[in-house]
Formats: sequence, C-alpha cells, structure tokens
Amino acid sequence: MNQHTSPDLQTTPENDPPVRMRRQVLVGGAGLVSLASAMCWPHRAWSAHRSLATPNALSFQPVSKQLTDDVTLPPGYRYQVIHATGDALNFEVPGFTGLGLETDDFSQRVGDQHDGLDIFFITEAGRYTTDNTGRALLVVNHESSAEAAFLHRNGQTSGSKTGLKFHQFGQWDGGARPVAEVLKEINLHGVSIVEVRHGPSGWRMVRGSLFNRRITPETPALVSGPRAEMPAIGRLLATRYDPTGQRCRGTINNCGMGRTPWGTYLTCEENFYPYFSMTEGGEPPDPRSQHALQRYGVVTAHLKEGTRHRSQGWHTADPKDSRFARWDTARKGATPAHDYRQEPNTFGYVMEIDPTQADKPPIKRVSLGRFVHEAALFSEPIKGEPLSVYMGCDGRNEYIYKYVSKARWNPADSAGGLESGHRYLNDGSLYAARFLPDGTGEWLALQIDNPAIQSEKTFGFQSQAEVLVYARLAADAVGATPMDRPEWAARHPTSGEIFFSMTNNNERNRTPGKTNAANPRAYRDADGKRRAGNPNGHILRFKEEQGRSDSMRFSWDIFLFGAEEDAGPANLSGLTADNSFSSPDGIWFSQATGICWIQTDDGAMTDETNCMMVAALPGKLGDGRFLTIQNELDGQTSEQVTRIGASLSEHRLRRFLVGPKGAEITGLCETPDGKTLFVNIQHPGENTTAPDLLEERYESHWPGNHGHGKAGRPRSATIAITRDDGGVIGL
Repeated sequence: MNQHTSPDLQTTPENDPPVRMRRQVLVGGAGLVSLASAMCWPHRAWSAHRSLATPNALSFQPVSKQLTDDVTLPPGYRYQVIHATGDALNFEVPGFTGLGLETDDFSQRVGDQHDGLDIFFITEAGRYTTDNTGRALLVVNHESSAEAAFLHRNGQTSGSKTGLKFHQFGQWDGGARPVAEVLKEINLHGVSIVEVRHGPSGWRMVRGSLFNRRITPETPALVSGPRAEMPAIGRLLATRYDPTGQRCRGTINNCGMGRTPWGTYLTCEENFYPYFSMTEGGEPPDPRSQHALQRYGVVTAHLKEGTRHRSQGWHTADPKDSRFARWDTARKGATPAHDYRQEPNTFGYVMEIDPTQADKPPIKRVSLGRFVHEAALFSEPIKGEPLSVYMGCDGRNEYIYKYVSKARWNPADSAGGLESGHRYLNDGSLYAARFLPDGTGEWLALQIDNPAIQSEKTFGFQSQAEVLVYARLAADAVGATPMDRPEWAARHPTSGEIFFSMTNNNERNRTPGKTNAANPRAYRDADGKRRAGNPNGHILRFKEEQGRSDSMRFSWDIFLFGAEEDAGPANLSGLTADNSFSSPDGIWFSQATGICWIQTDDGAMTDETNCMMVAALPGKLGDGRFLTIQNELDGQTSEQVTRIGASLSEHRLRRFLVGPKGAEITGLCETPDGKTLFVNIQHPGENTTAPDLLEERYESHWPGNHGHGKAGRPRSATIAITRDDGGVIGL
C-alpha cells in the first residue's frame, strides 16, 4: 500500500485586517520556509549534445490494476496534494467549501480539470532562472467544465421549463442559465499560475503570493502572426469586442502544453467548439463561413428549447452582457464587427504566456495554425538552425502538424521572454504529416501557393491567413494522414526521436477498410467497455531525416500498442498484467532519467482498472519489424502492413501509478534531479450522474477522502510524488 501525505489547508481568521491579506503563506506547510533551507539541484538546461546514461531496467515494483479511490503508487513512494480545484489563490477569497456554496466568480481560485503543467524556477527577487532555487511557479492548464456540476450547490441548472439538472456536455436543453453559475463555469477554464516552495516537508503552494494569478476566458490577449498577413487575420478574427481582430479575450479548454527555449509557457486550446450556440432570431453564418465552422464542430443552427445540445448554454445567462453574448454565433449586425459570429475563430490556437510577467498579456500565435491543439513540442534548440514545433490535433481522423521557424536559433534569445516568441513563432512555415506504408513520411506544406490548396474548390482559400485560421481544411486539401486522435508529443532526450500518442478511434472511423499503415488496427474488444475500432490506441515515433527538424522527410514506426494482456491478436506489443494499458494520452520524457512516462485517458479497460501512468525505457526507431496485421470486425476483413517496434520486457515497461475512480491521469513535469514528479489527476468521479449528485452518491471522493479539504465531492488536483528515501523517481 502506498503512503500519501495531504496536509490540512491553512486559513486566515475572518477578522484579519486587509493589510495582511497579501502576505505569503505556504498552504499545507508549517509556515514560511526560508530559501536557505530549501533543497537545490543543478538544472539540466537545453543542450544540443546532451549526455544521458539511459538505464537498462526500472527498479520499482509494478503496480497492479486498481479500482480503489486513491492514487496508488509502488512501495516506497508517496504523494502529497499541491492544490485542487477551487483552492483560493489569495486571502480576499475564502477557503473552498466543496459544497457549491461559493459566491465569487472563481477568477481567483485554482481552476478545474487540471491538465498540462510545467514548473518555472524563480530567484528570491522573482526573476526566471534555470537553476532550481527551491522556489518556483507551477503553471497548470484547466481543460473543461464537464464536471462543473460539483461546483454548484445542486448541480447545474438549465433555467428551462423542465428544470433539467445536468453536468455533462450534451445535457443543456435550451433554457436560460443563471449568471452566477455561468461565471464560475467560464472562469474555471484557462491557466493557473501558482507559487510553490520547497521545505522540510516537501513542495507547498504559497497562498497569497503576488505571483499567483489566473488566465481565464475573460483575460485580455493579443493576436500575433506573420506581419504581412495580420490585416487578413484581423478580418477573420474581428468581433464586436475588437473590430480590428488584433485583440481577443482569453483562452478555453486548455489541454496539452509546451515550453519554449526562452522560458515561457505554451497552453494549447483544444475542444473549444462545444461552448458556442446560436440564438433564435439570429441569422446563421454565410455559407462559406458555415462550412468552415462545421469543419471545426461549431453549431451553426438555432437550438429549440427542450432539445439537448452539446453546449453549456452560457450565451443565455444575460444576452446584453458581452461576457455571455460572445458565445452566440448568430449574425445580428451588418458586419462581423457588430456581433460575435467570428468569436469561434479567436480560439483553437497555441497561446504563449510569460509566467513571471503578469503585466504582459498572453499572445495567441496564429502561425502555428488553428485546430484542436493538444501539444506544442519544440525540437532541440541548436545554434544556427531553425526551431520546429510539433503539434497534434486531438480528433478522430485528424492530423499531426509541424511548424518551422524562419529565424535560426540564437542562444542569446534564451532569456528573451515574449520578445523571443515574436522572433521565432510569428514567421515560419506550417506543415501536416503524411505517413507512407514503407515506414517513411513527408511533411506537406500548408501554404497558399501549394497547388493542392489552390485547387481546393469546396472552401476556396483566398489567402495564407485563411490557410492558418482554417488549418484543418488546408490539411484536408493536401492529403495528410488521418490519425487515431493524435494527442501529446515528447522528444527522446538523446536520440531526438519524436513520440506521439494516438489515444483511440471508434468503429465508425476505423474499420478494416479504413486503416492505414500508421493507424493499422480495426478490431473488437470482446470484454472491454469501448467495443470496436481502435479502442486501446497506440504510440507512434518518428525521426527526421539527417536529424534535422526542418527536414521534409522522416522515418517512423509504432513504438507500443495499447491492449489488455488477454486481447489475443490485438496485443501486438506483448503486454502483460504488469504493464498493459489503454488509450495513451499524456506522454513525456524525464530529462534526468530518460524514462518515458505514459498517461492514460481510458474508457476501454475501466471495467478492471482506473486510469494509470506507465513507465517505459524505449529502444530505438527501427528495432522491430514490418508486420502484416489481419484485421477483422463485424464480418469485414483486411490486411494492413505496418512497422512496429521491438517488444519491451517487464523490466523496461511497467505500471507505476493508478488513479482514483473516474479520473484521467494527465500532465507531468519534474524537478531537474528527477526526485520529485508533479502529476495531474483530472476529473475524479466523472461518471457521477445528476441524480447521484443530488443524492450525494459520488463515484469518487478524492482528494477530500485523503485529507485535502473536506471529504465529499471530488476535485481535480496536482500532486507531487517522491520516494521515501529521497531517491530518483523510477530508478
């Protein structure tokens, strides 16, 4: 049984004078910790020639499958909760009740559904540093409001005549929503920036730190892209909020992330489309805009009351208030500058944030393309060479993308903040990947002068700005390879190989007649919960030709196939009870140990285990073989040739963590010495229904059932994992 520590939250007496409210207090610790007592480790900085001794075996005892409502770790490991949904950032906001009684708008609390995260060390003066000072800013994404019902006293209310209670997308039935509920739901999205310090009892959140802040869907932001295309981009992003389209509001559905070589944070806007609706009395978009919106999943028709819809109904709270009206895509004025018909065009980007500079607005980098972003992985920065950013579009049959900067890397820009972002992330070229059956691939240019884009007639691209803002349509036109939900990306610290998780696909999109070499399986899972298609997912890896990130060709194979150990022919990677997994999502390499950490967002194996995190020590691209897979599904059969990696023994692939009930495991980072691993636990208890909520029958009670806050309703949280003996994680 693993050990855990979840110290009580510290609070401030209600009669504390306001002058004391901004002092710094370590939540869960024993008061202020001096930096002299904080542990410090050498930082492993970006290096083009890193020397890392990759181990041959993992040392921890594998964790068995679990259905318990806890975070289960190997013997000798423990965890502590750093912060959870609703924890107050300062002392002006009261502590979190966990009962839905909060009356504030949630803009000064830790957001919900913790996802991607990273840690940025700072000096005592508050400046960014690459040294581990024992003082840092933990930056965490917040993905969805699908579990927002837990944040309201009696769950979400629709305001309709039926008085329907709901808590998942697909439940709103057209009634007017309460303003107070909607404000919470809007502001729980975005990013939390929280100071943490290390002391004798580990890492703790600093409540009241001047660095603590939220970036929400209401935070003012800038739009940036190729200088020559900015007028055209502005026309596509123009709204009533800013008719020039050079400014926008906030960020939403923040999933994966990236870290720049100059010390800023990239948050990825994923499934932005379900938040939009259309009111009665408004005109739908023009046919061309409607085609583009539908390609991104945005609703372009009015919802009649009583009809359930994939939306939260935010636009109904107060149609006269732009905070709510912006979620209505109907044409109500003469031009886009008179309404919010183009508001969906302001989402779907990679947004750059400087964690230490609260006075600098975040920036949406249009040059990296607009789609359902899940990752933003940089190539190794090498002096004199361009920088590349690898990105996935998390949707069934969507694509893998690469951006290559026009500017060549200068190490002098490593402390340039957002100004370096302007240099490297505004001017460059965007590509989509095509995977070929022979184990090679090519990058297809998403440029207006590409003949394939010029000849596309259904939409009819008119500018490079449209290629960037409607990148999905451009990738369709050039013939990129449709993938099984490409999500997180990771770069091997020594070989430079790029790993991408393909989470899964369903039987509609992946049948024996619809496979391809990079997504080769179509089968039925006889005893799993998600039955057919590619329900267990896989992990793909590739390496650029000549090791150059700006190369137009690469070689690839499939590193691992997810499967239950008893899945028969579908278990192509030879997984066992100690390392079987399904639906890989988060994937990340330790820079201290070389371990590849794999996190799952699963719905197939959850009849026998909660979601998990697996550790792997990969071999090299091409260490396996070509294989002909015999696919069979509902009477359809096919053969698909693919290239797979060598199977890994249990010494090189084993389960490290299993999460609480209903939770997804996603997002991780570490201290440079590899002795603390930060991991996010997202949406525990997500299968709680509306009636169960009202009857207080929650699927999960974590983390309150283990000492973080009051027991009862579940909350997403960030945890810190350490070894009892203070050693390196995993080895």
